[in-house]
Amino acid sequence: MSGFVVPLEKPQPDCERFIRALLGEEEPDRPPLVEYIVDGFVMRPLVTELMGREWVDPVDRPSMEKYLDNFIEFWYRMGYDFVRLEIGMPFVERMNVIQDAAPGSTQMRGWVDQHHGAIQSWEDFEKYPWPDPEAVDLFALEYINDHMPDGMGLITCHGGGPYEHLSHIMSYEGLCYALVDQPDLVAAVAEKIGSLMEAYYRRLCQLDRLIALFQGDDMGFRTATLIAPEDLKRLTLPWHKRFREIAHGRGVPYFLHSCGNLEKIMDHLIEDVGIDGKHSFEDAILPVTEAKRRWGGQIAILGGIDVDVLTRATPEELRKYVRRVVDECSPGGRYAVGSGNSIPSYVPVENYLTMLDEALR
Repeated sequence: MSGFVVPLEKPQPDCERFIRALLGEEEPDRPPLVEYIVDGFVMRPLVTELMGREWVDPVDRPSMEKYLDNFIEFWYRMGYDFVRLEIGMPFVERMNVIQDAAPGSTQMRGWVDQHHGAIQSWEDFEKYPWPDPEAVDLFALEYINDHMPDGMGLITCHGGGPYEHLSHIMSYEGLCYALVDQPDLVAAVAEKIGSLMEAYYRRLCQLDRLIALFQGDDMGFRTATLIAPEDLKRLTLPWHKRFREIAHGRGVPYFLHSCGNLEKIMDHLIEDVGIDGKHSFEDAILPVTEAKRRWGGQIAILGGIDVDVLTRATPEELRKYVRRVVDECSPGGRYAVGSGNSIPSYVPVENYLTMLDEALR
């Protein structure tokens, strides 16, 4: 893993320039970097082998501080202008868990039960243990806020968005049936989730080095939204609009990460919800270069280096791909380079470094 410009020896983060570039207030000489999540399986060898730091798993408060020191150093040395970490309220959601598929990984992977939700009736709704936004421990975010190097900013959000939690708590299958059979129950669950998240966001906005809210809420699959666009506009998108209002009231932008085909709601997201940027693009749905042509004059276009390419391409192929995307998306600003979704455990470390290396040159 030699021959790359990253990790940087003397990073010069500038979170204010990062925000100006994405809001179209400045066209930088190169687009900044952005990332949603970097899996610990990819992060660990970079921290230990390239940065020469000891990896510490967080099991108590002292070890958590050491882990967070490494976490901050990673985002700093890899060339980002910010540290991104999300923490969410502990909504009870039925999960399935298996061994992570990445070779050599000892992690476990979980996904939500799509058939049997924790809330299937009004009785379930009344018994459900709704979390308290004031009770969530924000130590990790507070520590990062207080220990970042000069020039860096904090980007955070609630872990999981209003649609995701609605479909997780009720299960996707249960939600689809309930939209027809129990629409009042669906509306009540959505209202409860949104109101709790609103209170939670008011806590997050007290962090003084916050530079953006970057909410994830996967609402689509390859060909359409997961539920009807009108149901999203009625049940969950008003909450995104409220979160955007909270962000703007705090003086920071509101970025949205959402996987899938959102063609039918993009105009609504831009014109009514008022998002400042969109993240998560894949070539099989809409290449990021096309997204930049369509919406780059209105919002920031974030990431877009297709994860399938990032995973399967040779470093040489990937470098050419990244250069083409950067060349097409950079003019006019409002673009940041990063993956189309995130850096999962199965992305080769060399390819992740190649993407950053080409973007930083």
